[in-house]
Parts: sequence; C-alpha cells; structure tokens
Amino acid sequence: MTTHAPTAVQAEGVGLRAGRGGRRRDLLADCTFRVPRGAVCGIVGPNGAGKSLLLSAAAGLVRPDSGRLTVLGQPADADALLPEVAFVDQHRPLYPRMRAAELLATGRDLNPRWDRERAEELLELGRIPLRSKAGSLSGGQRSLLALALARAKRPRLLLLDEPLSDLDPLVRRAALGLLLGDVAEDGGTLLLSSHVLGDLEEAIDHLLLIDGGRIRLAGELSELLAAHRLLDRLGLLECQAGLAPWRVHPVDPVDVEPRHLTLVRVDQQPHTRAADAELPSLEELVVSYLRSPAVAGWLAPGMRPDGYGDADRTGAGTVAA
Repeated sequence: MTTHAPTAVQAEGVGLRAGRGGRRRDLLADCTFRVPRGAVCGIVGPNGAGKSLLLSAAAGLVRPDSGRLTVLGQPADADALLPEVAFVDQHRPLYPRMRAAELLATGRDLNPRWDRERAEELLELGRIPLRSKAGSLSGGQRSLLALALARAKRPRLLLLDEPLSDLDPLVRRAALGLLLGDVAEDGGTLLLSSHVLGDLEEAIDHLLLIDGGRIRLAGELSELLAAHRLLDRLGLLECQAGLAPWRVHPVDPVDVEPRHLTLVRVDQQPHTRAADAELPSLEELVVSYLRSPAVAGWLAPGMRPDGYGDADRTGAGTVAA
C-alpha cells in the first residue's frame, strides 16, 4: 500500500442530495479525494459547481447523505474539531451591531490559541478601526474582519470560500501572503475557493476542480501540470500513430487546424522529442476540463485515499477521450 503524508481532509464517495421524492437531485456526487496536511489547496469550478457546499461539509455544517468525510482524522462534524477548524463563508456572517473590538474579545474568550496580533495585521490592511461596527464596513473590510477572526484562531485547518474576491489587488496580495506565512510557520492546511486563477497559481500547491458536484481533477498542482501537455495537430497524430512511446488521452476536442493546441494527458513522463511539448498553465488546464464535460476526471496518485484502491487500476479517474 502506498504510504501517504498525514491527511487533513479525506473524502470517500461523498454525496449530498436536495429535494424530496422523485425531485431529489445530486448536489455532490461520489466525491473522492484527499488533501495532505500542510497543503495550500485551491478549489476551483464554475458557479453552482459545489465548491461552497464542499467547504461547508468539511467545516461540519452540512452532513453528507452518503460516503465518508473526515477532517484531521475525525468525522467532519465532530465536536473535538471546533478549536481546530476555522471557516469563512462567502457571505461573511458577522453580527452587524458588534464593533470590531467586541468581535475580537469574543474570539479571545472562545478560542484557546487566540492570537490577537494576527487579527490586527489584517485589520490594519483594511484600515478598520476597532470601534467600527461590522455593519458599517465596506464589503472588502467585512471580508478582512472575517478573515482576521478566523486567522487569530490559529486553526490547524482554515477553510475559505471566495475570501479575497472583493479586495483590491494590493490588499488581496498582502492578505494572501499573511495566510501563506501562517501555513509555513504552523504547518496547518489551507483550502480556499476562488475564481481568480492568477492568484491561485502563485499560491497553491494542490488543486481540486469540481464541476456539477463531481471532482474532475485532484492532486498536487505540479503533478497535475506535469501529467498534461499541449500538442499541435501533428504532434497529436504522431502519438496516436504509435510513433511516440507514450499514449495520450485528449481532453480538449481535437481541432482540424494544424496549429491548434490540444490538451492531452499522458500515461507516463515522456522522455522523447514530444517531451518538449508545451506544459499547460493552471488556467489552460482548468478551462480545458470545464469545456469538455464528457471527459472523465483524474485523481493524481498522491490524492487517492487509503483503502480506495488505485484509480488507474480500477478505471476510476482515468482521463479518456
């Protein structure tokens, strides 16, 4: 059995449904992945894909209808996880009449590892006076206040749902730098959803791509990128004709235009002329899978949960045309 690093979040066949009777529909379906401790994992996908629901389930706020979801080795809704996990919802639920100072005091009283300095660093970024009421703040300031309360908790797992979307570029970059510094210092784990792929590419080391409630890609970012290539029409034909010693599985629709680049997944690390084919960027990888919904997803080996078998061997998670 493959030896894995300690796991922060592990999902095994997780599903969640809504509605009644014949109108029930899947919100999450057969989600299987693992995120190692110490990872900075980006969760990406279109609106309504299930990103927020997946984060809510990891925070213990939603219980799956099927499968198993564990956080730091315990069921996601275990009471013992309350001091270990922090979650910033995309709606930033704050008591609007409470002042920032009062919210910080409440956080101090409820959390044994409270670090006021970490909170104040984010408040300073947003120029948020301690006397300000949460309801009087701008959207970006409310985001920073919610982040400050979560960060000061010093959680072992920090879950963030679109945490930086309403911040200006300079503040967004500075806030993200502080969060990444926390991961490096404490060895914690950060999961964040975002539509700003440029920010994620610089920050994350793991990726979850979710679409239609299903995991399409999961793994260490460098591993995912290395498993894919951009080939022009001639390079693709060379591989499909057996002139290269590795098989490819097209992700993008194959275009007849010779200069069109097609994203493919390769069966192994190539060591031939085709190895010079272009590696995709994060955006190219994500966009190609999203515009090819018929292509099955792929779990990189490091993200396959223990006891769930080898996805390549079972056929689950193999990208094929």
